[in-house]
Amino acid sequence: MKTVKAKVFGPDPPCYRCTAVQENVQKVAEKLKNEGITVEIERANIASREVVKKYGVLFSPALALNDRVKIMGRIPTEEEIERLIRATE
Repeated sequence: MKTVKAKVFGPDPPCYRCTAVQENVQKVAEKLKNEGITVEIERANIASREVVKKYGVLFSPALALNDRVKIMGRIPTEEEIERLIRATE
């Protein structure tokens, strides 16, 4: 069993682009659950100095997997998210 922590970065309240990223991650998480891959999803406020300092995220939306930023400034497709999750150690 594999667990991947996905963090979606954006403003609070979330914009439509950040919401789209989160929805795509949730769809992929549901699909991968059947294969024994658990995806834990959380949101992070990009306006937080701590978030910017820790992750270096300056553009939203952004997506980190297991605390490594993989996408910044665009909405990834479900296929891209799935590929990134499968490749995450």
